[in-house]
Amino acid sequence: MNKSIRPFHLAFPVSDIGKTKKWYTKILGCSIGRESEKWIDFNFFGHQISAHLIRGEDAVSNNPVDGKQIPVRHFGIILEPKEWETLADRLNNLKVEFKVEPYTRFKGQKGEQSTMFVIDPSGNYLEFKSFKNDEMIFAS
Repeated sequence: MNKSIRPFHLAFPVSDIGKTKKWYTKILGCSIGRESEKWIDFNFFGHQISAHLIRGEDAVSNNPVDGKQIPVRHFGIILEPKEWETLADRLNNLKVEFKVEPYTRFKGQKGEQSTMFVIDPSGNYLEFKSFKNDEMIFAS
C-alpha cells in the first residue's frame, strides 16, 4: 500500500446544512473548512468531503455482503485498527444508531476487515473499516 497517497475529495448530497454540520463535527469529530449557506467542507480523517444542499430524496438500494444488507451508495475511510476501535467506542458511547454494528467480516479469510456503517442526518451511509494487514485492501 502506498503510504504517500494524496487526500481524496468527495462531494455528497445533504438535506439540511445545520444538522449536517452538527453531526459531522459533534459525532465524527470532523473539523470544518470553507462553508456557505449551500455547502460545507469537512476534514474527514485527512480527506476533504463537501456536503452540498439538495432538495428531494434519493432511494437507497442494498446488496447482501457477509449476511448483512449493505447500502449500495455509501462512502467511508479505511482507518488504522486503533483509530477504528476508538471511533467505534465513540459512536457507541454517543448512542449512534448503526446500519451495521461494528464487527469483523470475512474472519480468517483473504480480506478480513473490521467494519461498521452509520447514517448521517441526510440519509447518507458511511462505512468505516480497518484491515489487520493493508495488503488485503485490494486482495482478490
